[in-house]
Amino acid sequence: MRNAPVTAALTPADYLRKILNARVYDVAVESALEKARSLSERLGNTVLLKREDQQPVFSFKLRGAYNKMAHLSKAQLASGVICASAGNHAQGVALGARKLGTRAVIVMPVTTPQLKIDAVRGFGGEIVLHGDSYSDAYLHALELQTQQNLTFVHPFDDPDVIAGQGTIAMEILRQHQGPLDAVFVAIGGGGLISGVANYIKAVRPEIKVIGVQMNDSDAMMQSVAAHQRVNLPDVGLFSDGTAVKLVGEETFRIAQNLVDGYISVDTDAVCAAIKDVFVDTRSIVEPAGALAVAAIKQYAAEHGRQGETYAAILCGANMNFDRLRFVAERAEVGEEREALFAVTIPEERGSFRRFCELISQLPAGGAPRNVTEFNYRISDAAKAHVFVGLTTSARGESATIAKVFIEHGFDALDLTHDELAKEHLRHLVGGRTGLAHDERLLRFVFPERPGALLKFLSLMRPNWNISLFHYRNQGADYGRILVGLQVPAEESAAFDSFLETLGYPCVEETANPAYRLFLQA
Repeated sequence: MRNAPVTAALTPADYLRKILNARVYDVAVESALEKARSLSERLGNTVLLKREDQQPVFSFKLRGAYNKMAHLSKAQLASGVICASAGNHAQGVALGARKLGTRAVIVMPVTTPQLKIDAVRGFGGEIVLHGDSYSDAYLHALELQTQQNLTFVHPFDDPDVIAGQGTIAMEILRQHQGPLDAVFVAIGGGGLISGVANYIKAVRPEIKVIGVQMNDSDAMMQSVAAHQRVNLPDVGLFSDGTAVKLVGEETFRIAQNLVDGYISVDTDAVCAAIKDVFVDTRSIVEPAGALAVAAIKQYAAEHGRQGETYAAILCGANMNFDRLRFVAERAEVGEEREALFAVTIPEERGSFRRFCELISQLPAGGAPRNVTEFNYRISDAAKAHVFVGLTTSARGESATIAKVFIEHGFDALDLTHDELAKEHLRHLVGGRTGLAHDERLLRFVFPERPGALLKFLSLMRPNWNISLFHYRNQGADYGRILVGLQVPAEESAAFDSFLETLGYPCVEETANPAYRLFLQA
């Protein structure tokens, strides 16, 4: 990646002057600094949230982009600007260009979600779709820059961009003048943390600046450790706002000199942090926007901190709506509020109910132990393998639960931290079987409260064997469960009477063609 030229190394004093004189408030607002009350109480530390998700483009990026463009000459503005971006920087450049009355060409990969394309177009940007990745778009933007005499607005490796982002730190220290132990900052290319670190170390050097990266996109951490920029062969895309393979020359120079430490977090921790932010603000931030909160939780736990004050920069909220289901599912595991197991039970009548009764008796720190997921398909005449999820009340509880299962004769495998199980296997339990003779398939609507499943089982006749069971708690008042029951033809009338006695709404799916295609031998 070709970076903006830096003629001489700027000192922290130089950057302090640039930040104090940055032009950002023509387009940006001074975002709120709010206490996360629930999270603070849970951690025993004060957590302050810098709400950059409240900016007009729902991200801090417009600060640096506008400051860069506001310092261009009249001739440069007359010719126009160009950038390569698939997200927040693109919106910042487009909005800034509209404010300054200049042309903005935004080169985006063809894979960019329509939501972001529409947002950039709404700010008046001229969109050029090129290539399958940011790198492809970047190289094409450089070609167009030369051909059309445009000024390139770099997303992070430019002193004016860095200074614009540094105004966030200026606001934090003005809004909170009391004790502040550390500021946690997400890192992609390094523009945000470079601006924040320069200002804080110039004004209040006792405050720690902690950089945060995804464990699969940690270019800055690897570069600092190697004392030179490291170009990652690949990066994870969950936190697309920080998915950068190579950090900037200037941002690397600043970070290795001024940043106090680094923390890497994983996908589940970020999903849990997104939920934490929602609980305290009722706002949904994007994965990059939650990195700092995930790091604060990890930092406080690892160091046993109590009574300290931390600030987390919520750097963006441009979340794709279709990601919410994934985030909600993984948040419980990330917080270790859900444990996942593969449990082997004898394939004999009553064992399923005995297992469910054991679950209901598990100690849960005073709260009911809820089943969050239960997947099973008969496949062996001697034993059954079930995939089960349970609510937990404390970290590390899954190992204790697995031990209880084993002590009661149920072999158990703890899958709470198994990526394959969490991503794929939970959706693949089942299939055709020759053992499910006389099977009737029913969809039930259950009230979501402890004991509903046990009530269902207690009303069943012992000679009706469960051959299929699929359930996942979706957070609603009612759960939807798919059940296969082996009912001999001569007992059909008694079974229909059982369904009426049960009182749960149900739909019979025995004749469903999809069921016959995928689940019947």
